[in-house]
Amino acid sequence: MEFLLELLTEELPASHIRSALDQLEAGFRKELTAARIEVASLRTLATPRRLVVAGDFAAGQQDREEVVTGPPLTIAKGPDGSLTPAGKGFARSQGVDENLLEAVRTPRGEYLGFKRKAKGTPAAEILKDAVPRVLGALSFPKMMRWAESPFRFSRPIHGLLCVFDGIPVETSFEGFRATDETVGHRIASPGAIKARSFAEYSAELEKNFVVVDPEARKRTILTQIEDALAPLGAKIYPDPELLDDLTLNVEHPLVVFGGFPETYLSLPLEVLSTAMRAGQKLFSVVRDNKQLPYFLGVADAVADGKGLIRKGNERVLRARLEDARFFWDQDRKVPLKERAAGLKNVVFQEKLGSYEDKAIRLKKIVSYLCDKLKAAEVKAETIEAAGLCKADLLTEMVKEFSGLQGRMGGLYAEQDGLPAAVYQAIYEHYQPGGLEDASPASLSGSLLSIADKMDSIVGVLGVGIQVSGSSDPFGLRRNAHGVCKVILDRKLRFSFPLLLDKILAVYGDRLTVERGAVKAACLEFFEGRMRFILEKRGSRYDLVAAALGPGLDQVYDILPRVEALDSLKSSPHFEPFILMAKRINNILKGLSAAKVNPDLFVEKEERDLYSTFAIIRDNAQPMIARGDYVRAQGIYFKIQPVLNTFFEKVLVMAEEKKVRQNRLGLLQSINKMLLGIADYSQVVVEGEKTEKPKAPR
Repeated sequence: MEFLLELLTEELPASHIRSALDQLEAGFRKELTAARIEVASLRTLATPRRLVVAGDFAAGQQDREEVVTGPPLTIAKGPDGSLTPAGKGFARSQGVDENLLEAVRTPRGEYLGFKRKAKGTPAAEILKDAVPRVLGALSFPKMMRWAESPFRFSRPIHGLLCVFDGIPVETSFEGFRATDETVGHRIASPGAIKARSFAEYSAELEKNFVVVDPEARKRTILTQIEDALAPLGAKIYPDPELLDDLTLNVEHPLVVFGGFPETYLSLPLEVLSTAMRAGQKLFSVVRDNKQLPYFLGVADAVADGKGLIRKGNERVLRARLEDARFFWDQDRKVPLKERAAGLKNVVFQEKLGSYEDKAIRLKKIVSYLCDKLKAAEVKAETIEAAGLCKADLLTEMVKEFSGLQGRMGGLYAEQDGLPAAVYQAIYEHYQPGGLEDASPASLSGSLLSIADKMDSIVGVLGVGIQVSGSSDPFGLRRNAHGVCKVILDRKLRFSFPLLLDKILAVYGDRLTVERGAVKAACLEFFEGRMRFILEKRGSRYDLVAAALGPGLDQVYDILPRVEALDSLKSSPHFEPFILMAKRINNILKGLSAAKVNPDLFVEKEERDLYSTFAIIRDNAQPMIARGDYVRAQGIYFKIQPVLNTFFEKVLVMAEEKKVRQNRLGLLQSINKMLLGIADYSQVVVEGEKTEKPKAPR
């Protein structure tokens, strides 16, 4: 049966809407699952004024058989098996025929009891309490109070529509009783609307200038943009984040086309697009990657017949572009190298020093990376870029448009005539800004990006600042994702723990947390980030856990290890091999290390296993060293039948200690070899009960 809920509010920020939709879906799924209501479908939608839940689920709980227990059997029945007064009293109190009473076994012993049919509760009754619970649990980064109520929410609430099977649910939330009514567009059609199904609800809203489905609004925006720019043969400067925000900022999208004087085209495209985006949320218009003197905005309106929206945007934009041109001209008067001297007066973090201190550390870190990656051809330029990459923090342009950090430094360095490798590294070093963002195109930019992000992560964790579910003030998760993405995209192979050692040494005595603890915290943090990234890319969680088993020595190698497991999981050899690896792991669990001595072998099967292991190890090691995990895994499969024979013919836990320890040592050697690719004990095989670990936040 169909369920529809709409919470009508004042305009919600886009970031709050995204969070609320996730919370609403999770909240209702949790409530319905706990109440044993079968859910056929459930989805969430939103406009800036509406949080909407639409679903299809069972009319109620299924009837079920339940066991009612009374007094212990020793009290309820006499020695002859007849009911005692206690047993008869239980029957009377429950209104049940004495002949239906029977012995019921429980963990506490036997009791007198009976079975009865329990009628399921209707879904409408369950929703009565579930709706206010789910809505009341919604939380936002910033919340407010209004009127005299102690209740806090993102924005004031104006109404609650809630119907199930076409009938309003008897529930309420913060003084608003659920009805089957809502309202149309705030300006274009603010009158009341009745709706008792999602189809009726969305159709009536559309008649009243509200498109409730965000994806439909996005399609409308893109279609209007395409229509507006087709005569120019142009397109918008790509900005998916702005498109997503605008989609959630309007109920009825109207794309507005406007222009600005061509004199401002002397400004870099990055400056123009940022000036349009910041504050006004306008798209810049480009052709052949060159800015045209036009913009596109998205208004929450039905029409702009008199051009007032366009004219207002043009007036404000002209002033912003004039400011941007002034900043550009003023900033260029001071070369970036001169400006960098002022970084000693800009605090990076109270305990970690100034940005000049950070720049000095970055030069040492990129020098180390260039040496380890044998990148001598870019070493000098990357070190120079490291010393200058934060200088644009002192420019007027970045003070006004903070999102241009790094990119402005690169543009000013190019204007100063610095080498291409230097200005490109500076320009790119903040990339990637997220998992969907592109990694730096240049090697020097990639190494500087890693160095910058790693310096921040190690430093912040090293002074005791923790990352929690709701708190990440220095953006460490974003930085860690960026480091992992650059390593994976560029296939960089270097020892991650040794890089941590280098950064810890560069920090010296500035850190307040013991070095070993900082290193351990960093490794754990990055393991969680890699797990998140690989699972987001579609890898099976157990294969990711297995690939992470050998550790993070080579971060890049985790990806080909996962891919090897994924490509071979359909092989007929895979499951028997996994079960064998699990058996070894179980035998060795909790045992201290033991050495293997071939001279102590007693049985032929021991010698056969050892010689097979030695051949496989020697053949697989070069493949693992060059990252060819698929071929190495294929060779590993060959040990499985030999191990099976060993387990069938040889008693591992022999009575004689030397023999037993030697056999355990052999299994430990094999297990160590297997860990060169993965911790196979983490792989889930068919029929195995396991629980997926919670995804790291």
